[in-house]
Amino acid sequence: MANRNAPGLDTRTIDDFKSKLVGGGARPNLFEVELVFPNGLNEGDAEEKGRFLVKAANLPASNINVIDVPFRGRNLKIAGDRTFDVWTITIINDTDFMIRNAFERWMNAINKHDNATGEVTPGDYQTDMYVNQIGRAPLTKGLGGSQDNSDKLPILRKYKFHGTFPTNVSAIELSYDQTDSIEEFTVDLQVQWWDVFDGEDVPLLTNQTVDGTGADSGIFNQ
Repeated sequence: MANRNAPGLDTRTIDDFKSKLVGGGARPNLFEVELVFPNGLNEGDAEEKGRFLVKAANLPASNINVIDVPFRGRNLKIAGDRTFDVWTITIINDTDFMIRNAFERWMNAINKHDNATGEVTPGDYQTDMYVNQIGRAPLTKGLGGSQDNSDKLPILRKYKFHGTFPTNVSAIELSYDQTDSIEEFTVDLQVQWWDVFDGEDVPLLTNQTVDGTGADSGIFNQ
């Protein structure tokens, strides 16, 4: 039996492909991370510096575990619990060590080096952080081709990481052999859960606003 959904050669040309890639594709080097430190730990302009010195991050994976239910030699797969990966960022180290010092002080506030005491209330040591996927130019809107003439680069998508806190600030290797390079280090941040928003801060998973207000409508209730 012939596949009625098979594409015709005349509808899969390079021009057809070009017409679908209207925005030119999202670029992995166009992003910005918004660091948020607990009260009292944002030294100087560490949060503002983070917008420039966080050189690598990621848009999070979406994970749902699987429950295997055995039945007569076969396994029925049932959706299990959702899990959230550790969020790792890479930071360029400036000579003032401002961002590294902020993360080291944050971890010390959670569990002190000398006596193992520290903050015990999650709301006191956990914060919400953001990563923004940025576009190269304002996007064309509508079929008429109207253009947003703003001089600001558009945010294509925003991820909000809820309840983050650092569990590892990596070592910085020092060596006489290292030349023509700038120090970098990574930070592993635990994530309770995340939300995703479009460039207008409209939620894409629920009807919540970016500040967390509102109720979850659910895809099956729409």
